[in-house]
Parts: sequence; C-alpha cells; structure tokens
Amino acid sequence: MTYDLAIGDRSYSSWSLRGWLLFEKFGIPVRVHTGILYSDDLQRLLSDFAPARQVPAIRTPEGEVIGESIAIAETLAERHPDAGLWPADPAARMMARYMAAEFHAGFAALRNDCAMNLLKSYDDSRPRPEVLADLARLELIWARARDRFGADGPWLFGRYSAADAFYAPVATRIASYNLPVGPAAEAYVAAHLADPSFRRWRAMGKAENLEQPTYRMPYAERPWPGPAPLVAELADGPSENAACPYSGKPVRHFLRLQGRVWGFCNAFCRDKTLHDPEAWPKFIEMLRAA
Repeated sequence: MTYDLAIGDRSYSSWSLRGWLLFEKFGIPVRVHTGILYSDDLQRLLSDFAPARQVPAIRTPEGEVIGESIAIAETLAERHPDAGLWPADPAARMMARYMAAEFHAGFAALRNDCAMNLLKSYDDSRPRPEVLADLARLELIWARARDRFGADGPWLFGRYSAADAFYAPVATRIASYNLPVGPAAEAYVAAHLADPSFRRWRAMGKAENLEQPTYRMPYAERPWPGPAPLVAELADGPSENAACPYSGKPVRHFLRLQGRVWGFCNAFCRDKTLHDPEAWPKFIEMLRAA
C-alpha cells in the first residue's frame, strides 16, 4: 500500500516538510513527487493531484486525493492505526490535535516574518514584538505538553507524534532566525535539528540547489546550528563500490569522504550524501562494510 505525495522545494516549503514527516517518521510507504514553488512546474505537479491546489497533497493507493496537512494526518492515522501518529493516551491525543490545529490556523507573525529557509541561519533577525508574542505562546504550549506527557523522550509527548511533525518547521524557524527562546524550547529545537529524518530532508534540499530570491533576508549569517556534517567533496572515479547504495544501479557520479571515493547512480544520490553523509543509513552501512 504505497501513497503518492506532492511536495514543493524542500528548503522552503514548510508544509511539505510536515506532509513528508507524516510518512517518513511512521514508516508508511510513499512515492514523492516534487515541483518548484511559485512556478509553472508546481502547477504541472498539482495537475496530477486535482482538486488539490497546494502542497502537500497525497493520493491514496485507491486514487483518492487529500490536501491540507491536518486532513492528511487524520487520514493516515485512521488508515494506519498501528503506526501511532497520535499519542495513545486519550488526553495526550486531544492535546496533540489541539496543538497541531492551533499552528495550522495561527502564529501569523512568526509564519509571515520568518518563512522557513533551511539554507540560512542569521545572527540577529530583529524579531518584532508580534513575533516575540508568538514565541511566548509556543514556549507555553510546548512546556505544557512536555511537563505533562513528555517524560519518556525528547518530543512533545515523549515519543514522536504528528504534533512534532507539525512543529518541525517551527523549530527550523527558531534555528534559521536565531529567535530567542528559553533552555527547554532550545532543547526541543535541537532534537529536531539532530533528527536523522530531518537531516535527510535538509540534505535533499541542499542537493536540489534551488534558491527562491524572495526568501533572502538582509541579516548577517552564522553557521547552521544543527549537528555539523562530515566533510565530503566531489571527486572523479573510480570508486570502491560498483553499485549505488540506494538504487543498486551502476555508479556514474562520485564523492570523496575521508580519503576514499564512493559512487552513486545519479547526481542527486551523490549530492544528498555529500551534504550530510551520516544521515543516510545505507551509505554508512556500505562505508562500514568496506
């Protein structure tokens, strides 16, 4: 039972990140289809997901199309009850749904002033009072969930849930714009930045190499605050491996890591690995086995 998922640019589309995490984090099979934001390419993509007008959108194996992240989350939770998208405890589940819905409909200042940009992090974005008020509300509701239900792990309800998928792009906004939050919220943001699924998403965004000029901000930049990736570089072949670790196809594109050359079937496979080698279990497995 494999779904189809339509997404936009990985570096900029916060709602696409939410939709993807609902599959990635809960082991639900999916084929991903991409389109470039603010272009005819996105309309080309969405023509295959009518009547959806925005990303993310999904098509079920039976052919039904669902748009809007909350509808996608509820559909997947209903169809895959054992996946655990929402917390098992009824009170926690109520709170998680409430929190997801609140962000879906609110936090306008934070969303408008601090659009998701996974390619940049700034020293000082000079947040307006309205943004600071949104941050205070975030800290309040995050702490409420963590204090009551989060003892068993780093996430809002201990174990990762759909609520964390909804707040993952919020964590990246705090990281990108260096927004002021307290230690507990900082720890929650750090958990997102270190999450292997998020690291893979960000690496794929860097591999896409798309820049949306309207997302540029006139602030001094700083290094990305997440875990520092291993340093790899483009290289010429031959490589130690003959088959791509992801597809099993013959290799034609190469990178060098720690003095050794590895091959991939296409440039995207190479580049997503180049940007964060440790985020890719199949690559690390090949690396350790050689």
